[in-house]
Amino acid sequence: MSSDAMVQLTCDDRGIAHLTLNRPHLHNAFDDALIAQLLQALKQVEREPGVRAVVLAAAGKSFSAGADLNWMRRMAGYSREQNHQDALQLAALMEKLNHLNKPTIARVQGAAFGGGVGLVACCDIAVGAQRAQFALTEVRLGLIPAVISPYVIAAIGERAARRYMLTGERFDANEALRIGLLHQVVPEDQLDSTLESLLVQLLNGGPQALAAAKSLIFAVSRRPTSAALVAATAERITSIRASDEGREGVGAFLEKRSPNWIEPR
Repeated sequence: MSSDAMVQLTCDDRGIAHLTLNRPHLHNAFDDALIAQLLQALKQVEREPGVRAVVLAAAGKSFSAGADLNWMRRMAGYSREQNHQDALQLAALMEKLNHLNKPTIARVQGAAFGGGVGLVACCDIAVGAQRAQFALTEVRLGLIPAVISPYVIAAIGERAARRYMLTGERFDANEALRIGLLHQVVPEDQLDSTLESLLVQLLNGGPQALAAAKSLIFAVSRRPTSAALVAATAERITSIRASDEGREGVGAFLEKRSPNWIEPR
């Protein structure tokens, strides 16, 4: 993507894709164009077998301020059908990020409000700077955080959602850590080194196994242990044991060597 794109996409020689929201002058607020570009970038990295993990970051002081004011003004004049199509596009973005077949890490250096909270919740891992702030302020505009709600509630739980979706109040990074929105809080100057440590851990996993593990989590989460679920999990491990990657991983362990997906040091 061009240097003036709202979403910057770069990839290093290890297969780490960096997706960076690039509207710092507007606090990386959402509009229909940014949503379309981010969705396109996610589809692009999903298709690329050489991409091993994805970092979602943002330029400037804010991670994302949520909906862009000019976009909201335009939406106020939309018909019901136009509003519906607009909402479906945002829903497609959140669904794609949540179910991306690569591990994802959110690098939250600053404020994340509204839809920005949704982006954080959709990532597999989220690391925040100590100065980061969060809020779900939709009710203060007479709206609701409908599209992001499945992902936010999955991250923070119903009890915390009942407070923060109703009050619209801001909460800090330590509270985001406590309720499960963030996995780790560090000083801002340690964000990148913390991210690098997590990426090294991810690169130790087999690419196919990482995708399969993510799919497994969604398949079994919040489902009762039934005969069908037991059979499905047995089928999953049977398939991956018989795969080339599974055989390579077990063989490397038994032979006390690194598997072929780990670059020699």
